[in-house]
Formats: sequence, structure tokens, C-alpha cells
Amino acid sequence: MDPSCLLELPLKGGTFTWSNHMSEDEAILEKLDRILISLEWSSSFLKAIGVLDATIASDHAPIFLLLKGMGKRYKKDFKFEAKWILEDECTDKVKDGWYSMGDSNRHLGFGRKLNRTRFKLRQWSKVKKGNSKVKEEMKERIKFLQGKQLYDSREWI
Repeated sequence: MDPSCLLELPLKGGTFTWSNHMSEDEAILEKLDRILISLEWSSSFLKAIGVLDATIASDHAPIFLLLKGMGKRYKKDFKFEAKWILEDECTDKVKDGWYSMGDSNRHLGFGRKLNRTRFKLRQWSKVKKGNSKVKEEMKERIKFLQGKQLYDSREWI
């Protein structure tokens, strides 16, 4: 333990947090960023981990502090995303939810219609987010290639 009584939380996903983005013999890799914690803090958050992410538009790799197993998980609130309006499918999903089940009954509660519409939009947005899995796969590929570059550049030393 160092004199300041802080501990460094190990990072998963790599060692170096900064790179000059050069290849082979010109590569400079450093660990500039760290997560420092006190002993008291670490005993309160036993499952905390540090994660090193891919560098995409910077020379610094982002690091995240994840507090696993913290408290009760709550259902996320529904939030209508303004960008959905640009999608033709959004209007269809709203109509689907609002007028579903042969909804000729004018007296059907506003709350029930709203809940069905929210349900339809949630389902649709999950499918749309499924497309973001492709982005995640690309990000993982970038991380892999960056790790390979780091490994390959270290072989020259």
C-alpha cells in the first residue's frame, strides 16, 4: 500500500490507457489513467471492477468503474425518444398499440391504451437496439485489433 493509503483497482481488458497510435517500433504505450480507491471504500464495494474500453476517437482508452451487485434493480422508466419520430415504423407502432384488439370501444380507458402503446414501442425499440449489437461487435473487434497491435508492438522491444 502506498503512503497515501490508496489502492489501485486492477483493470480488466488491458493494461495501457494511452497510446500514440503508431505502429511497430514507434509505438508508445503508457498507463496514465488509474482507478484509486481507499481500503475502506474497497471493503464497502467488494465486487467493484475497473474496465478498460477500446480507444476509438482518442489517444486515451476510457476506463469505467463498475459496481456489481449494488442494491435492488428497478425497471427502467419508459422514455419516448424524439428520434423515433423520424422512423415510419414508429407511427405504425403507436397506431398498433392505441387501436389494437379491434378497439372500437371509445370508453376503453386512456391508461390501458397508453400501456399497450408503450408496450408496442418498447418491443419495437428492442429490435432497433438489436441493430446496435452490430456496433458492439465492431467495438469488440476494434478492442481485439488494438490488443493485437499492442502485443505485436511489444514483441519488437
